[in-house]
Amino acid sequence: MTYSLEFSPRALKDLEKIKKAGNKSILNKIRVILLELMEHPLTGTGKPEPLRHRENTYSRRLSGKDRIVYSIHDNLVKVNVLQMQGHYDDK
Repeated sequence: MTYSLEFSPRALKDLEKIKKAGNKSILNKIRVILLELMEHPLTGTGKPEPLRHRENTYSRRLSGKDRIVYSIHDNLVKVNVLQMQGHYDDK
């Protein structure tokens, strides 16, 4: 089963900032993680871990300070990417 990806406005804004910074290793890691999210959102690169107090919401490491935060909607076969910078709600 392949999940579709949906991006929040914040995630798209974060991605633009990352692109402008030009960090190719982070961009490559994002690409790999997004491909993995479509096939198996609970396993893979970046040490997926569930977030406390947020049902069906997980994070994966991009760097020491940045995470991809996403929620999984199995009934809709969709992954909603919530943010790509910061550490959870830090900014």
